[in-house]
Amino acid sequence: QVQLVESGGGLVQAGGSLRLSCAASGRTFGSYAMGWYRQAPGKERELVAAISSGGSTYYTDSVKGRFTISRDNAKNTVYLRMNSLKPEDTAVYYCASGSGTEYYAGYDYWGQGTQVTVSS
Repeated sequence: QVQLVESGGGLVQAGGSLRLSCAASGRTFGSYAMGWYRQAPGKERELVAAISSGGSTYYTDSVKGRFTISRDNAKNTVYLRMNSLKPEDTAVYYCASGSGTEYYAGYDYWGQGTQVTVSS
């Protein structure tokens, strides 16, 4: 059974930083892409950043240059470093485990989410 547990969310002022972590278990972590999604109130869930098993990365336009996704296969953990946070980054952030090795192949397991709130 695949389990994904996020941590690191919280309340931060605009311009501040947070680092989200997602600890995975139940499958060979290094063989799958990982992603971070977010969902703001009244909006659809969107893919924010993703990383393939080989290290290729994807970022949605609104976070390019501010967010960095990384993975530590030895620790079965994926991270999302978020800098220069804006109020519009406020959302519940979800970790997702990919269906395959590439970040564009879809996701089939999800964490419970962690709230990120950015105050102006």
